Amino acid sequence: MAIFPANPERLDPYKNFKFLIFFPDLGPDPVAAVSKVTALRRTTEVVEHRNGGDPSTEHKSPGRTKYEAITLERGVTQNTEFEAWANLVWATGAQPGSESSLKAFRRNLLIQLMNEAGQPVLKYKVYRCWVSEYQALPDLDANANAIALQHVKVENEGWERDTSFNELPEP
Repeated sequence: MAIFPANPERLDPYKNFKFLIFFPDLGPDPVAAVSKVTALRRTTEVVEHRNGGDPSTEHKSPGRTKYEAITLERGVTQNTEFEAWANLVWATGAQPGSESSLKAFRRNLLIQLMNEAGQPVLKYKVYRCWVSEYQALPDLDANANAIALQHVKVENEGWERDTSFNELPEP
């Protein structure tokens, strides 16, 4: 069975520098100023076993599948979206028993890759995400010449390609 691409005229692979991140549960606008997203990666453990009557042959079966955390990086601005999300997991100074918002700390993400013309070409849904690590400010250095970046490390319970999305014809 042959698999044909949705855009058979395109020969070049997509570039990795045009993308948007969305919180679909919060509305249609992209997350502000995200400049880097780490790879979507999953690993399935290998369960090794052998039959008692065949000592020289080892068999392998799939075991548990783990989804690696994703890190989102963006320049420090007045936008407090990352901080507010991180505070849903742990709010310093909250009353005992209310440090976490158990109802709202998880969010779904949508990662949208775009072509050089800014058209969406691939979408991935990332499920049940929550912030396990939040960096509000980087190391500050008076001798540096760099952008101040903040990070959120996002745990997730799986992702999949949005196969209902079809690429538009390229201009």
